[in-house]
Amino acid sequence: MARTTLDLPTEKMIAYAEDGIGWMVFNNPERHNALNAEMQAAIPLIYAAFGDDDSVRVVVMRGAGERAFVSGADIGEFDKREAAAKAGTPLPTARAWDDALYQRLGKPVIAMIRGYALGGGVLTMLKADIRVASDDAQFGVPAAKLGVGYAMSGVKALVDVVGPANAREILLTGDRFSAQDALRMGLINRVVPAAELEQAVVKLAGIIAGNAPLTIRAVRAAVDELVKPAAEQDEARVADLVAIAAASEDFREGRRAFQEKRKPDFTGR
Repeated sequence: MARTTLDLPTEKMIAYAEDGIGWMVFNNPERHNALNAEMQAAIPLIYAAFGDDDSVRVVVMRGAGERAFVSGADIGEFDKREAAAKAGTPLPTARAWDDALYQRLGKPVIAMIRGYALGGGVLTMLKADIRVASDDAQFGVPAAKLGVGYAMSGVKALVDVVGPANAREILLTGDRFSAQDALRMGLINRVVPAAELEQAVVKLAGIIAGNAPLTIRAVRAAVDELVKPAAEQDEARVADLVAIAAASEDFREGRRAFQEKRKPDFTGR
């Protein structure tokens, strides 16, 4: 399948689709891929485009180069952000594109992590369904070393993944942790040798891309609901998606492929 590249308003984000995979690249290597306002403003555009493209079955987010996934928010913009907030015209933040991930994209996301994932980089990778890191990756949330306040939503995102004890260690120390430490904490799913990282992620993404999209949509919705408090869970929404999958042509194709001992050709219908 030919590569399709998105036209974005900034060169600091790159997005293209190829072989069923949508690639979103944080392209600010001179600042260790720190997220600035123009990058964060472009992310919803990428999610919307990939969400509307039926050929994209899974999305991979990665940093440009080998030194960092995302090293956090661009500290050089802190004064600008403060001035914009006081003027009533706040700059885009990670929260501004959080809803786009689930509401517009609606597809599995893999974080491919090489090098540093710090501060906002950790929150960024937590938005992914699966996180795969190189064995030389490093993780940390240094807010306590910078005097930066940390919103409850960010703390919750971390606690939901690693639990309160590990979240306290990460946040109270502000230290950096190795890939093996992150794996032990449950912060990431897999660790692979750096030289094999992209190959491993492409293989994983290919497996997901070959699976039934309607089933994947229902599963992701179920997980999203189950991490909410019981009183807020929308079981009916998940039941509707399960029913759609059960009545789909893909379900019939899956049964035929199993009987014929071949790989199914799912279409999302």
